Amino acid sequence: MKKTLILLIASLLLVAVMVGGGFAQAKDLIVIITPSHDNPFFKTEADAAKAKAEELGYETLVLVHDDSPSKQDELFDAAIARGAVAIICDNAGADATIAPVKKAKDAGIPTFLIDREINASGIAVHQIVSNNYQGAQLVAQEFVRLMNEEGKYVELVGKESDTNAHIRSEGFHDVIDQYPDMIMVAQQSANWSQTEAYTKMESIIQAHSDIKGVICGNDTMAMGAMAALKTAGMGNVIVVGFDGSNDVRDSILNGDIKATALQPAYEMAQLAVELADQYLKTGSTGKPEKILLDCVLITKENAARLNNFKLED
Repeated sequence: MKKTLILLIASLLLVAVMVGGGFAQAKDLIVIITPSHDNPFFKTEADAAKAKAEELGYETLVLVHDDSPSKQDELFDAAIARGAVAIICDNAGADATIAPVKKAKDAGIPTFLIDREINASGIAVHQIVSNNYQGAQLVAQEFVRLMNEEGKYVELVGKESDTNAHIRSEGFHDVIDQYPDMIMVAQQSANWSQTEAYTKMESIIQAHSDIKGVICGNDTMAMGAMAALKTAGMGNVIVVGFDGSNDVRDSILNGDIKATALQPAYEMAQLAVELADQYLKTGSTGKPEKILLDCVLITKENAARLNNFKLED
């Protein structure tokens, strides 16, 4: 009975892989690893990469590291064990990601990094990132204009381990610090989190109820800051973000948040897969390791064209 059952299962498995009288060929696997999809930016990355990879004939496996370096290590190990042909990754730390990318390279699996850089070159095939400095300057220039070049303001900074947080802050200050009447009264990290931004803003408001503006390193923190300000009856405070999310688009159209910088998340993820496909087929892409994609300022004038991190015609 047991032997008959085993033979039956084996037969069913055989039938499952047969196509048109032959055997279905296993598709090459591309593994896509990002932070949590609770943030729409990362979900857009994953969806765009998956769609492009499947369009090009690859099998995909979408995984989430939740900004945990140890979990990311496990996911890279899983990708290696599964025999992935390439890894697309929005990483969990500029330093912490070096070792797993090198491990994948040593196993013959190329990694294509998106959105966040690592503090090493020559181990990932490409690091494709938004031009964070350029985008931050666009936002800062608009922030200064909205503030009429004066007033007390707060900066909410992203995750300390993320290179983007530092680059955006530097871009902000290279513009704002040229205006002596712009006075920063608080600068705190909210770790890219809406909940944390809300809590941090609550405390900052208690100490600085006369602030005129808040500049945020991403849209998620901008949403949290705006919510805290409105709860405190300070909805007229100028808030700007960075990312180009649909939530902030709607907030801009409603007259709450004033501006953001669109990071081309969709384009970035699809480009990574296209380059991976080219690299796998030819052994080269002919492009430099680091590729920068420019950001676009989003205000009430063009916000209606924004959808899922891309501008529609």
